[in-house]
Amino acid sequence: MTLQVIEPTGARNREAREHIQLPLRLTELFNNVAFTGPDTLGNGRLNVWGNSLPIGTLPTGRIRVSGIEFDVSAPDGVAPDNVRCTGQLVHLPDGTAADWLHLLVTSERRCEETVHLHYASGAVDPEWIRVSDFWPATGHFGEVLAARSAGMHYPHHIQPDLGGQVWSVRVPAVRREPLRSVRLPDNAALHLFAMTVEGVR
Repeated sequence: MTLQVIEPTGARNREAREHIQLPLRLTELFNNVAFTGPDTLGNGRLNVWGNSLPIGTLPTGRIRVSGIEFDVSAPDGVAPDNVRCTGQLVHLPDGTAADWLHLLVTSERRCEETVHLHYASGAVDPEWIRVSDFWPATGHFGEVLAARSAGMHYPHHIQPDLGGQVWSVRVPAVRREPLRSVRLPDNAALHLFAMTVEGVR
């Protein structure tokens, strides 16, 4: 007996399209300060105690983490440098059929949340995002460590022997159609620094 392979409609065309990594600019959504300098310690807001990570913990500009390119804005310790997630909607460029969303994130505590992916057809899919704490520990969910600081900032002092962490996580986009937008979780413990869409266009 011969097994007949049925190729999905549009598969040939999809394979012929360009595979992309599309780093997104999130600066318009920034609403929180996660990185501070010695003179701006009091601005940190990674948690309710005002902890923050030293400026320089996360490289800025176009960086690569495990082969994924991100666009990371340079912090100054005063202006917001991350998205503290409260249900914001991130719009994606038209015509992008995503396979994965890659995020540089950290959390005030270990969290398991849901992002909602909005597709061109009107379909909305919930997908898990799982992120470990920024306090020193191994990644509980198998995340990739993107950066580790040399110390921890408090509102009035610097703790040099206690490092903080930023993680790289990914979220699947399973539908074979353009992804229009992403609704972030409504959980202020989750901090997003950068997002990259991996897929075809």
